[in-house]
Amino acid sequence: MRYNEGADLDTSDVSDLRGSGGGGGFGGRGLAVGGGGLGIVGVIVVVLFQLLGGGSGTGTGSGVGGFGAIGQGQSADNSELAQQCRTGADANSSVECAVVADIESIQDYWTQVLGERYGRTDTVFFSGQVQTQCGAASSGTGPFYCPADQLVYIDLSFYDELTQRFGAQGGLFVDAYVLAHEYGHHVQALLGTSEQVTPGLTGPSSGSVRLELQADCYAGSWANHAETVPDASGRPLIADITDDDIARALDAAGRIGDDFIQENLGGGRVDQGSFTHGSSAQRQRWFTTGYSTGDPARCDTFSTDDLG
Repeated sequence: MRYNEGADLDTSDVSDLRGSGGGGGFGGRGLAVGGGGLGIVGVIVVVLFQLLGGGSGTGTGSGVGGFGAIGQGQSADNSELAQQCRTGADANSSVECAVVADIESIQDYWTQVLGERYGRTDTVFFSGQVQTQCGAASSGTGPFYCPADQLVYIDLSFYDELTQRFGAQGGLFVDAYVLAHEYGHHVQALLGTSEQVTPGLTGPSSGSVRLELQADCYAGSWANHAETVPDASGRPLIADITDDDIARALDAAGRIGDDFIQENLGGGRVDQGSFTHGSSAQRQRWFTTGYSTGDPARCDTFSTDDLG
């Protein structure tokens, strides 16, 4: 995956809490948690706030990009990020600048697709732990979307965890897939799809699984258009996505299905009744559906009996 060298990066879609010194304590009580795009929540972190509803939850946002969740002592400071991440050339040499470009491209895509129905929202970079309107979260949570404040959260060390613990091949496009999945949850919240899901229900055809598979499909639909989605200047931020990039994304999807995680990182026994994110094969199938068609309308996982 390569970024257009001369493209201008916009860090305004990121709120950088790293170094704020205010990760916050764990006294907060969450209402809903956007369930880590790669299937960790509800599978490995089984007791995360005792909120095993999976998906992006069913809470409604208090306003796009709201910051009522930032705890005392926390403040976003993008100054260093803005200095480091100026152009596509920076994205080609720095993971965090690549993530900035990914977020901008993903949101430009959904603005193009949904028009005024889409409200841009921030991704919050944090380190260690963070307070949200969904409660406290740690790096072990994995990336997640909080519907109560309509923000995406990520500790960038997760990308190392994905390769080192899960054995994924990784790469810049896999990093982008993770974020595109979480922004899929934001789209679901804006369109009211999340409200179709009953919190706490699990299983291979549960609403939480359908929500996660749809987010994978939405990620694929963005990937289909990523090389042509224009930014504010009219130029695409992403220059090239290769077949190897797609293969790496499918490899990652295969390693974060409920069945793979339970068998290889859990107790060794697959319990379909506890599925919250879908099997490896399902996640690969729905990402591929989005990528091959480029059509978010083909991502309706709620009206089919065949999830794969």
